[in-house]
Amino acid sequence: MKWLKRILMALAMLLVVAAVLPFLISLNDYLPQIEKVASDRLKEPVTIESIRLSVLPLPHVMLGGITVGKNQDIKLDRVRVIPDIYSLFQTARVIKRIEIDTLILTQQAISNIPAWISADNANNAAQVRLESMHLNNVLINAGKASFGPFDARVNFNSKGEPLDASITAQDGQLKVFIKSDGPRYQLDVSAKSWTLPLGPALVFDELLVKGVATLGEVNLSVVNAKLYGGAANGKANLSWQKGWRLNGDFDINRVEIQKIVSLLSSKARISGKLSAKPLFSASATSADQLMKALRLKTAFNVQHGVLYGVDIQKAATHLSKQGATGGETRFDNLSGYLVREGGSHRFTQFKIASGALAVDGQVNVSPKKELSGRINAQVNVMGASAGVPLNVAGTVATPLLYPTTGTMTGAAIGTVLLGPGVGTSVGAKVGVWAEGLFGKKEENKAKK
Repeated sequence: MKWLKRILMALAMLLVVAAVLPFLISLNDYLPQIEKVASDRLKEPVTIESIRLSVLPLPHVMLGGITVGKNQDIKLDRVRVIPDIYSLFQTARVIKRIEIDTLILTQQAISNIPAWISADNANNAAQVRLESMHLNNVLINAGKASFGPFDARVNFNSKGEPLDASITAQDGQLKVFIKSDGPRYQLDVSAKSWTLPLGPALVFDELLVKGVATLGEVNLSVVNAKLYGGAANGKANLSWQKGWRLNGDFDINRVEIQKIVSLLSSKARISGKLSAKPLFSASATSADQLMKALRLKTAFNVQHGVLYGVDIQKAATHLSKQGATGGETRFDNLSGYLVREGGSHRFTQFKIASGALAVDGQVNVSPKKELSGRINAQVNVMGASAGVPLNVAGTVATPLLYPTTGTMTGAAIGTVLLGPGVGTSVGAKVGVWAEGLFGKKEENKAKK
């Protein structure tokens, strides 16, 4: 049995040599040439900290500390390249798998990927074909927003084109499946308890999305979501070839508005069940600027809620030149039409109904969250119905309601002549009529 023992010892020595030899052969001397080839192909500077050849468990090349771009738009911690050994002796080489650990992409890198792929395909001329790619711990940074970390698997066909891909968030809350359909890719997205990475941090209880993607845009034909006790269904289109563009429409039903409004503005305070059918669009140079550039218009209806920071009935029944602020207005129904553009909001056809209180008018919110406009409050004063026009001022955080000078004067005179209630109502109306007669329209007071 000595011959068997000798053979086993020889094999053991070969394995040791095979495992140790790569560490004895320095490939770092080739790094400048490799970096130059990669830089020439991508038309971007490429740096690589280290390169190592290993034989076990399968022959592969390990690269570490890779960056691409002048501003390091792509960072890769480790890349393992596993070739098909038999293809090394053939004209067309095959890479069985590329494994990437810890990949960080910026928005600029995503914009450049289509051009890099085209350049790489043109240079390779089908001499190197990749079968699959595994990406672990991927993070996308788009300005102030980010997406990830997630893991991805991509399979390629015989032409080196992506065949299908799967993306799974590491917390398991989001799953994306992509399948090739000629020049397009079919998308199937599902999520639970997932927070939107771009724009306001909306939390979806459930989300189902289906659509089609190309290298330049994503067209979502089905978007079904359950969130904040209600539902939203619609469609959207997002493109990024020449800047970022977004447009779409939704049908929102009985969504609790309080948390959503707090995401858009920490100082805005309103509660109730929202129903609306918004049409929206936006155009920006970067993804994180889309919300600032958002243009939106919709009729809306909010049921059984509270408007915090102002008591409209008190402001209309206790007229004061200094105006009224603070308190709250409970309502059965609040409706109107909203137009958002350039960071400002215009609420027209504004109506509030709540028992004895009825309000209509128009309110504007500036990009600085300053309020302006006028509302008409119909209230009961001493058993009589009184219509009281009120100017709107202040800010979203501290709204201010005050009567016009004509209304204030008329109400005072009417109260003296006819008494409170009827006198207040008639006097207020006379004051408004007088202002219109002489062409005097009082401007809203600036924030004090």
